[in-house]
Amino acid sequence: MTPFDHAERRIWFGKAEAYAGTYAHLCAHLVPALLDAAEAGPGTRVLDVGCGSGTVSAAAVARGASVYAADADPGMAAATRRAVPGVTAHIARLPELPYANDTFDAVVGNFVLNHVGRPLAALAELRRITRPGGRVAVTIWRAPGAPGQTLIGRAAQAAGLTRPAWLPALAPQDDFPRTPEGLAALLDAAGLLDAECSETAWEHRCDPDTWWAGAEQGIGAMGQVLTSGGAEGVAAARRAYDDLCAEFRTRKGLLVLPHVALLVRGGA
Repeated sequence: MTPFDHAERRIWFGKAEAYAGTYAHLCAHLVPALLDAAEAGPGTRVLDVGCGSGTVSAAAVARGASVYAADADPGMAAATRRAVPGVTAHIARLPELPYANDTFDAVVGNFVLNHVGRPLAALAELRRITRPGGRVAVTIWRAPGAPGQTLIGRAAQAAGLTRPAWLPALAPQDDFPRTPEGLAALLDAAGLLDAECSETAWEHRCDPDTWWAGAEQGIGAMGQVLTSGGAEGVAAARRAYDDLCAEFRTRKGLLVLPHVALLVRGGA
């Protein structure tokens, strides 16, 4: 594994419950479009890679697909098993999955590509396990992010918090532009055919405490930035956050947070 992969395992260990109660609701927005892109339907053999709390697996089962799931974090795989009885969920990480060549009709990854150290190798692995004529579909966050995506980062910056020294960024040789063109080019390089990438913008609605809770519990790289300053740093960032929330708060007190993500599909 790369240093980035090791850091991701550290970040996400034990976070399944916290994720399910916070950011899983945000990430669920693109699930219907993701499954449409993969042509997942009755009788389709589908792999949900990076299954998280099981949102994609549950939706695929509801469509009549035969679903398998995989996640690098044991807690996430267990959460999917609990949420979607009957789904086989393996503990496995990209780019090394325990499946034979040409196993699946469709492979989907909802925001998992953001969390692997070698995205090109990960996509090549998804192509390997997809049968000829099958579909691979994945989502990622666009960069630069929309204002809702950067809210907590702005609060952390205002509090003087910085990225911990132990938390590496993706190696330059493994990175790629988080744009429709950049993501489509990555699929092409991985050997997937006729890559098509679209951009989706939406407004995620939630209460301020729920949005804050995910980062405060250390979820994701931003959660690690936030908690790196200890209780005093978290408190300072929360004060800044409360002020910044005024930009997004409705009359009823909810936040309306703009987000933008990319959805790409390619043929095996």
